[in-house]
Amino acid sequence: MDLNVGVIGVGALGRHHARIFAALDGARLVGVADSSESRGRAVAETHGCEWFPDYRELLSRIDAVSIAVPTFAHREVAFECLSRGIPMMMEKPLAGNLRDAREIAELAEETGVVLQVGHVERFNPATRAARSLCGSPRYIRSSRVSPFSFRSTDISIVHDLMIHDLDLILELVDSPPTRIQAFGVALFGEHEDAVQAHLTFENGCIADVTASRVCPVAARTMQIWSSTGCTDVDFTARTATRYSPGEALRNGLSPVQQALQPGADVEALKARVFGEFIEIERADVPADDALTAELAHFVACVRTGKTPECDGWKAVDVLELADRIQQSVRAHQWERGVIGPHVLQRSAPQRKSA
Repeated sequence: MDLNVGVIGVGALGRHHARIFAALDGARLVGVADSSESRGRAVAETHGCEWFPDYRELLSRIDAVSIAVPTFAHREVAFECLSRGIPMMMEKPLAGNLRDAREIAELAEETGVVLQVGHVERFNPATRAARSLCGSPRYIRSSRVSPFSFRSTDISIVHDLMIHDLDLILELVDSPPTRIQAFGVALFGEHEDAVQAHLTFENGCIADVTASRVCPVAARTMQIWSSTGCTDVDFTARTATRYSPGEALRNGLSPVQQALQPGADVEALKARVFGEFIEIERADVPADDALTAELAHFVACVRTGKTPECDGWKAVDVLELADRIQQSVRAHQWERGVIGPHVLQRSAPQRKSA
């Protein structure tokens, strides 16, 4: 029997939740709730379900719900759903502040209601492929940049975009952060639009994390170094490639040593670096849709009672790290209008000196 589901908030992201649920095996989209009648009716008509101006009217009709409302409303909607025993998939971040996030996670635990948080990059097939390649990380460098979208302006770039990479890094490193250094700048409002963070973990791993929503191009990449090699991940292209020392490098002279031998053919050695001295392993990454996989996982957890891959407490951990980064940014506040060299990333020409 299909699970009756609803979606609260059908804006830029929630409308995709509705689209996926409408076609997802094991789920039946009963209705959508949105304060905008034109938006709500349009999505409901497209998918043959009912529109509700008040989300509370939807809750009595459903077995589970996906929530994609603005961050400031997360606590109210979450408490309403959990108090009624309705399993919920809350888009990230779990809440607008750490106290509210902890209270939501505690309520889900007390009531035994399934709570999944939408850190969707966990379900990117490139992420899953990278996990099988990267080994135990010693250094991670991530970059998540995009043009300004005029979305999520009620939160900083740390809680908007960087939080995706923070979630993945915490999962990969599996060690608490001990030192955080960060700086950033707010260009278009009161919240930071670009942030650079340097993280040190208890086990010795180091991570450099960049996020910007004022970059002229979009890119989502991560590089993971371990004792056995380096793994490059492109979340947009959905590729994962591992570079590691080849047998020729492990057991013989390095190309540098060979280049020093009399009569060495340096050009031939250059051609042998990648493929022979450095082995290249490209993961077979399926063309699965991450959001579809995430929502299917949610439905499966509701049916079985299994704990979601990203539950409330994992979301609390990443929000706590995000808050610590935000505190470090504020401690190194730029003078208003000053732009750091990392912010625009080729978006504007350098100003000439007077």
